[in-house]
Amino acid sequence: MRVHKLTLAALVVAAGLSLTACQNDDDSTGKSDPSSTSTASSSGGGSGSGGKCRTDELEITAADRTIDGDGEGTVAVTLKNGGGRDCSISGFAGVDLKTSEGALSAKRSGEPAEPHTLKDGESTYFGVNYPINESGGSGVRVTGLVVTPPDETKSVTLDWPGTGTLPVTDGAGSPVKVGPIGGIGQGG
Repeated sequence: MRVHKLTLAALVVAAGLSLTACQNDDDSTGKSDPSSTSTASSSGGGSGSGGKCRTDELEITAADRTIDGDGEGTVAVTLKNGGGRDCSISGFAGVDLKTSEGALSAKRSGEPAEPHTLKDGESTYFGVNYPINESGGSGVRVTGLVVTPPDETKSVTLDWPGTGTLPVTDGAGSPVKVGPIGGIGQGG
């Protein structure tokens, strides 16, 4: 019964946030991309004003862009403006990997972030770099990629296109790094 009450409370809060933050989201449901599994959480809607690109306006996909011989793997995430208007985007997306050990948050790379204006139908990219499991062990299994565009609170969950496992690490901090909007780092 407690789980039911918590779920209901979370739904009420999410609905309240989406009603106050998103006024023009009526056409955002039903968008899908065959190369990704997008199950967007309804945890809010972001600013939507000032020309910022909103999660619901972006078609988000991910593809493996690892170059053979590199010590790291690279996944390129594409954000395509499908909102019917020009919008601005800059900074870093929030990136979490769903793993067999729980969520793993990517850390920002030290690269500078440049502002971008996306015309309707145009795309931009960013890279996710991760260590390749060469330990011979089973590693940590990666099951999904959660992307939250800059200045947004609504996320999209995609299938993970990269290597199936990460090496187990004892160190502090995440071995996974996310680059700024507009660059995919190695392999791009």
